[in-house]
Amino acid sequence: MQNLLTFSLHFVIGTTLMGVLVIVALTMGYDTAKPILIAAAAGFVLALPLSWLIARRITHLGKS
Repeated sequence: MQNLLTFSLHFVIGTTLMGVLVIVALTMGYDTAKPILIAAAAGFVLALPLSWLIARRITHLGKS
């Protein structure tokens, strides 16, 4: 159950973090492809442990 929830949450959290980090990169003046792709990849990678932690918290709350 937790793996499916983690996978589902990653879609939402990943796209949100990717969008936020791309906007931060653009706001800071990095408007070429390389910094934008790095920001998007960083958002994708950062979303993995965050999704797992949130799914873990949700499943533990459901058990109690």
